[in-house]
Amino acid sequence: MTTALKVRRLQDLDVKGKRVLVRVDYNVPLKDGRVADNTRIRETLKTIEYLSSRGARVVLIAHLGRPKGKPEPKYSLKPAAEELARLLKRPVAFAPDCVGPAAQPVIAALKPGEVALLENLRYHAEEEKNDPAFAKALAAHGEVFVQEAFGAIHRAHASTAGVCKHLPGGIGFLVQKELEFLDRVIGNPARPFLAIIGGAKVSDKLGVLDKLLDRVDCLLIGGGMAYTFLAGQNVAVGKSLLEPDRIADAKKIVEKAYAKKIKCLLPADHVAVRELKPDARAEVTQSMAVPPEMIGVDIGPRTVEFFTEEIAKAKTIFWNGPMGIFETEAFAKGTVAVAEALGEATKAGAVTIVGGGDSLAALAKAGVADRISHCSTGGGASLELLEGKVLPGLAALAG
Repeated sequence: MTTALKVRRLQDLDVKGKRVLVRVDYNVPLKDGRVADNTRIRETLKTIEYLSSRGARVVLIAHLGRPKGKPEPKYSLKPAAEELARLLKRPVAFAPDCVGPAAQPVIAALKPGEVALLENLRYHAEEEKNDPAFAKALAAHGEVFVQEAFGAIHRAHASTAGVCKHLPGGIGFLVQKELEFLDRVIGNPARPFLAIIGGAKVSDKLGVLDKLLDRVDCLLIGGGMAYTFLAGQNVAVGKSLLEPDRIADAKKIVEKAYAKKIKCLLPADHVAVRELKPDARAEVTQSMAVPPEMIGVDIGPRTVEFFTEEIAKAKTIFWNGPMGIFETEAFAKGTVAVAEALGEATKAGAVTIVGGGDSLAALAKAGVADRISHCSTGGGASLELLEGKVLPGLAALAG
């Protein structure tokens, strides 16, 4: 596995007839009071059904959004409970709090095989502080703990790390699957191994870029972060997103790639606008440079062409981060083209792994999500694993 830590799996745990506390990642998008994308909920069904079939009383805990340590109705997990009940085709009890007198009766009423979801953990500031008393109160809900929130295991919170001091535990089927796929990237990937890294900020990705250069054969860089890399190569970037304090770091990444004879490709042209408005007139630049009065918002057609060529050659591909402001239809072509190219590469036999909410949304937009080898539910966690970091949620289980 991607970690040297020895952690138990769900199938190694004695769960029969027990109260099982399961940390899930139901940080899902909501629209008009309903779940807009149920991917993260669907991914937990296998673990929930496994526990229910063994007569466990299943107590699910999760967070949603950033309610800043106090209840906010727009961040309620009630819609997630309703969507889970629809997917399971049976009732899911919902508690209006995750600790205290509002939670306890709901859990006490569970019969073997039944499921309850507790209200948003982040309604309590103690969650993100990994408060020992709060962790102990959560742990009191179960006799066994199962970590199934891959999107949260890179955080040392009460529900991911603190509870492990009080309960025996292991990782659920989703986390197992995530680690197994990432092992292909970290362990012994089929080559050529290509990484595509995009998104807005260089500062978020410097560590992983540095580590990837010890593993990949080719690196493609796009998105807002590409302009900091271009500035490091003395290319004019106009009014595009730029992190001036990271230009030197970006330059070092390119120099390291060159020294290791790794292909590191930056955009050769751009879709650019004069102002960031959905109806702004977009123009394609004639070179790597962005005119002084313009803002780069997507990779251009020539970049799409050679990025697609590299994707077609690869046998293992890791993608994290869009190529531009893809949420705006007029600026989405580059990101959608990359998504479609990954779909074709998978069909041709490549192992493709995509992580990060924006990248997954791009796959959905391109209609190719079902053609990717593995869509990771935790972009941050997958990047930290690739960077070689120990994830607190796994370390706590090993401890």
